[in-house]
Amino acid sequence: MDLTNIGTVKEILSRHGFSFSKGLGQNFIVNPSVCPKIAEMGNAKSGYGIIEIGTGIGVLTKELAMRADKVSAVEIDSRLMPVLAETLGGFDNVKIYNEDVMKADLNRIIADDFAGLRVAVCANLPYYITSPVIMMLLECKIPVDSITVMVQKEAAQRLCAEVGSRESGAITVGVNYYGSVKQLFSVSRGSFMPQPNVDSAVIRIDVGRESRLSPDEEKFFFRMVKSGFSQRRKTLANALSSLMNISKNDVYSALAESGASENTRIEALDMEQLVSVSQYLFRKYKSE
Repeated sequence: MDLTNIGTVKEILSRHGFSFSKGLGQNFIVNPSVCPKIAEMGNAKSGYGIIEIGTGIGVLTKELAMRADKVSAVEIDSRLMPVLAETLGGFDNVKIYNEDVMKADLNRIIADDFAGLRVAVCANLPYYITSPVIMMLLECKIPVDSITVMVQKEAAQRLCAEVGSRESGAITVGVNYYGSVKQLFSVSRGSFMPQPNVDSAVIRIDVGRESRLSPDEEKFFFRMVKSGFSQRRKTLANALSSLMNISKNDVYSALAESGASENTRIEALDMEQLVSVSQYLFRKYKSE
């Protein structure tokens, strides 16, 4: 069964009475070269269990299952369950969870399904939920080696930007705090059904950097980062003063200690400076 053949896909979906949901950002991959590359570059191989987020009709799931020992896929759309029962019926190493990944207990899934295996995540993420899903995967600290995801090209550029550059954002800081990220390849909009209005790219985050902050310091750090980037056109002192009730003078002192000037915006700070500023302010405000 060729799940990248548009005629086959339309026939299967029609038979099951399925229609695409704009609200769920559903765009199914129909370019036959894309999913094998995602699987091969995303650690789908012997000795690995793969968590897939969002199955579509199972085109990527199938490629993952052909390479990895086990695949546990989390799919929110219950209408796809009978479709997947048909398209993935020949695989005994695939388990489908009809759940919202933002609410799923991924640690339980890993413990139940992947005993003795290394773990990686692969996904074709809906554009509207890219950042929340990636940050959830990193912040919950599930034991994964890598997170390989297809995202909107603009999001890929931000994710792969250098911390301290104009293109960076809160998500850039997040992925670089927990690991390292690189873009693997581009995917044209014509690779999907229905066709979106933008091109995509596949990126991989290699997870595993040791946390340099305590849990409380880490919580404060990300609160500061999100506050700063939510008002990125303001100086960091103005942003933290308005959103975290932190004295501008304390921000000035923290910036000076990190080697930055008083009128610095958060996007101009590299990772070491962000950590330095955060630690200085945490010591001053940890009781609040």
